[in-house]
Amino acid sequence: MADFTVPALTRIWRTLDKGSRLLLMATGVFSQGRAKITERTLRTDKWWLQPLITFSVLIAFIFYATLRAFENANYFAEPLISPFYSPCLSDACVPGSSLLGHLFPIFHVWGMTFSPALFILIFPLGFRMTCYYYRKAYYRSFWMSPPACAVAEPHAKYTGETRAPLIMQNMHRYFFYAGLVFNVLLTTDAILAFRNSEKQWGHMSVGTLVLLANATFLWFYSLSCHTCRHTVGGRLRNFSKHPIRYKAWTLVSKLNHYHQNFAWVSLIGVALADVYVREVATHAITNWYFF
Repeated sequence: MADFTVPALTRIWRTLDKGSRLLLMATGVFSQGRAKITERTLRTDKWWLQPLITFSVLIAFIFYATLRAFENANYFAEPLISPFYSPCLSDACVPGSSLLGHLFPIFHVWGMTFSPALFILIFPLGFRMTCYYYRKAYYRSFWMSPPACAVAEPHAKYTGETRAPLIMQNMHRYFFYAGLVFNVLLTTDAILAFRNSEKQWGHMSVGTLVLLANATFLWFYSLSCHTCRHTVGGRLRNFSKHPIRYKAWTLVSKLNHYHQNFAWVSLIGVALADVYVREVATHAITNWYFF
């Protein structure tokens, strides 16, 4: 394979005669500086469309999730519980909605009861905010860094994720582990949804399928994560000595190709699951049972 590193090209340059050097400089190779282009980009397509869609969807989700977190109501309709409020750990939780018990007392802020959702949303939110894919998505759509390929960003300097607050992105692996715990809890909620409102087992409703789909999407999102891939197969010098981890790494690597898809499907899925539970809790719709 040809070597196009800077030291290799420098060695080639030194072996050339004066005429060859002048020819290369005339064609732009080894030229001084870059082309002087004042336009932000020479692209003629609608390069701004994708970051605009990403911005719109993320803003809509943040707006909806914030409203629901502070609504502090209509999140439980036996046996269904919204993923925004699970597990419900506060004394302020609706009776019957606390899977793990009441770990936090009732807090009042500015005369309002502190929403139980605010105790737990920091973990799934932290997982998504530090996710490698979502970083690219909101860096491009919110900060224009850069908004698209071959489009200059408006920032004068770039420090990456080496300073506060972006250095906190390195917490992603820990949010990933916490996210797995929440996946287990949401899967448990889906299993518990095989009961009816009288807590009798052996029943399945539309809500059961909604919670099952939500838990499935979240598992695919987590298992396709780059951190999951590194956790399963990273720091190994020889795969042949770790056949089980190699098999797991191979499977996670295949899922990793679709991490972007799972990220969006799971984001929309968790919002729709909350919408469904809220509609059932407000009696706007009926949770129809198949059997």
